[in-house]
Amino acid sequence: MPNTFVDIYTISDLHKLYSCPGPKHPLVSFVSLDEINRNNFPEEETPFRIHFYSVYLKQLKGSMKYGKSQYDFDEGTLVFTAPGQAISTQRYIAYNEGWGLFFHADLLHKTDLGKKIHQYSFFQYDANEALHVSDDEKAMLRTCGENIKREYSQNIDKHSHALIVSNIELLLNYCNRFYDRQFITRVKVNHDIVQQFENALLAYFAQDTLINTGLPDVKYFAEQLHLSPNYLSDLLKRYTGKTTQEHIHLQLIEKAKSLLWGSDKSISEIAYDLGFEHPSYFTKIFKAKMGKSPKEFRLN
Repeated sequence: MPNTFVDIYTISDLHKLYSCPGPKHPLVSFVSLDEINRNNFPEEETPFRIHFYSVYLKQLKGSMKYGKSQYDFDEGTLVFTAPGQAISTQRYIAYNEGWGLFFHADLLHKTDLGKKIHQYSFFQYDANEALHVSDDEKAMLRTCGENIKREYSQNIDKHSHALIVSNIELLLNYCNRFYDRQFITRVKVNHDIVQQFENALLAYFAQDTLINTGLPDVKYFAEQLHLSPNYLSDLLKRYTGKTTQEHIHLQLIEKAKSLLWGSDKSISEIAYDLGFEHPSYFTKIFKAKMGKSPKEFRLN
């Protein structure tokens, strides 16, 4: 595969790649995949970088590379990409059904959705964490997409922008609901992931010192479990009520308490043992979690 990306900056650029008629709106488009002519795609598999939000529902015979993962779309599946994410796909794919919703961040400027779009964390999930939807769910999402298309296809008036954005938000909120359902229905798999995370967390903090390894971050544990950081945090939040970062901090505090009670080391030495470059930051986190400084905790 070539190392260079084909950058798609505008909705118009995307329509040209798909050999579709020009878009009716410069910032949003809803396209049925059977409308796409892939003759403009390079013969070789090429990575594309799309600089706007996209939501794909694909049921096809073929595969698509999303980030570094190869993904088989034989089942109806939703994949989300945020601006700048890379995807690559085969030129020759037989689509059974599907659609794509594409919207530029500029469309959301000064809207409530624009202020909270980052809260839809599934835009940062990996391919193996894609959303699998039922026929009823697919129908609900397509209705949202068709409503968006209807709004930008007719005469634009003062209500059009708000209605387009509200339908995008409705679609994303449905996706939030469907992801929650997927977390619930995959209880056994998700329980195993939680257990694996807890084991990895305990093993990391069981080291005598973290001077060489440093404090672990969310990305570290996500990589150990072959998940994206956002997916791991969302899963833990739903099953334990705490994000990955909160779990890390809680284990950190437990380790700190043990060292404060069970050793004569200074606060600074304990901070360094826990992987902190600056003892003041250790003190700040400890006080935020315990309501008192490490020194006060030791004296009590």
